[in-house]
Amino acid sequence: MKNTISKSPPSFWQGHLYHMLSLSFLIIIITISWTVSGQNSPLEFWSAVSVVVVHQFYVWVWWRRKLNNMKALPFGIYHSGFMILFLSRFISLFLLSDSTRGTLHLPTTAVYILSVLLFTPSFFAMYSVVRYFGLKRATGADHYFEKYRMIPHENRGIFRFTSNGMYVYAFLMFWGIALSLNSLEGLIVAAFSHAYIWVHFILLEKPDMNYLYGTNTNQ
Repeated sequence: MKNTISKSPPSFWQGHLYHMLSLSFLIIIITISWTVSGQNSPLEFWSAVSVVVVHQFYVWVWWRRKLNNMKALPFGIYHSGFMILFLSRFISLFLLSDSTRGTLHLPTTAVYILSVLLFTPSFFAMYSVVRYFGLKRATGADHYFEKYRMIPHENRGIFRFTSNGMYVYAFLMFWGIALSLNSLEGLIVAAFSHAYIWVHFILLEKPDMNYLYGTNTNQ
């Protein structure tokens, strides 16, 4: 499973400049989109956006601190915080979408069809993560414990089709929530959330994976 291993972990700030530039660009895009959409439910909208950003920063800070032997939260506390923030993403998006229900103006039939098309693979992906990959591993236990780095690459469930079932398919659930409630504002946040997780993956998580597993691994 391991190939060429980086000799030292990525520094705490590695990739962060481009991360901040990318985040700033995404914030500008969703601000323009929200303004054009009518600036509905500002409290719910920016709360949903803030939860996404706080969650991603939380992960970055504690992963990098742990890799660089800096003082870090114990895994149990970190894991609990991660799950609270992760669930908050769903709750805040639902509250936003519910408060702006109907602003997407899609026909009811289209809403049903699109919701099924999005929820089906996302539920399968979430099931696969829980059943095969494991929640602790999904939240970053490999940054804390070497035993998780020795687990073979997962190829069951959704992982038969992609090495990154969580980011490719599980995040479609956010789109499904917004579309099922016919919410334009919810859709904007869902798109932001999905785009931002890929920014995190490419600029911050990939260097970690290269150090933990080797530069040629998809794990």
